[in-house]
Amino acid sequence: MNTTILSTTESPGSDAEEPGSSTSGDVPPEPGSTRRPAEPENRIDLSPGDLSDSAIVRLRDGLQDVIQHLPRVIERVGVRVMNDDEMTGLHARWKDAPSTTDVVTFDLSDSSDGPLRVDIAVCLDEANRQAASRNHQPEDELLLYVVHGLLHCCGHDDTSEAASAAMHAEEDRLLIAIGREPVYSRGEQS
Repeated sequence: MNTTILSTTESPGSDAEEPGSSTSGDVPPEPGSTRRPAEPENRIDLSPGDLSDSAIVRLRDGLQDVIQHLPRVIERVGVRVMNDDEMTGLHARWKDAPSTTDVVTFDLSDSSDGPLRVDIAVCLDEANRQAASRNHQPEDELLLYVVHGLLHCCGHDDTSEAASAAMHAEEDRLLIAIGREPVYSRGEQS
């Protein structure tokens, strides 16, 4: 998987112009607040782009299910679905790589072991291309991209062949845990 992850030291934070950025209503409660923590579905901010209604439901349901299996508490996950042109612009701006990619992750968490706050941009055009070759739906491919980005924020990397294999195995484990088909144990490559 061709991924890019940026930490808060590389990103000025979540602006309204950035992928998956939050709105003012998504601000976490102040310390000492009596407000209960948000339920999982309220921790997800999905900007679906050109996804169909049924694809939005399948992607959101998968994300709600998978965050229950991650090793970190999830404070908020913002996901923005983009096309090739938007992704190329984002990739050029943040990584000086003027080409499309499948996923760009912005880790906005305060620490590497605290609650996870992340914005993830995923490319629908790339998902359509990969889904056709992998014989599954584009929203399942988008879910794979989101899982990949979340795993980076949980400490996984894919900088070596061994690390990449371990990360792909964890992606498959999570997909199987939520009742979805694995990708890499079927011999698929990114």
